[in-house]
Amino acid sequence: MLELRPNCECCDRDLPPASRAAMICTFECTFCADCAAGVLGGVCPNCGGELVRRPVRPAGKLARFPASTTRVLKPDGCAAVAPPAADPEERAA
Repeated sequence: MLELRPNCECCDRDLPPASRAAMICTFECTFCADCAAGVLGGVCPNCGGELVRRPVRPAGKLARFPASTTRVLKPDGCAAVAPPAADPEERAA
């Protein structure tokens, strides 16, 4: 189950559970849409994975399955990362 982390790791912007501006990677590193698209170029600075919009948990499920309250923040903000190298199989397609 997703943690639904409460903030952007880069700029500390609040990202409540219903936010459509929350972006995550497969490890649930969490960023706001502005940081994800801007400085990060859609790539997680922690694992190099793709950043995609975090799904919204239905309000009725939040009482039983609450969002995380643990904030994760990079003390020096985020630096841009190089995009992952193209997969040779994708280039052949």
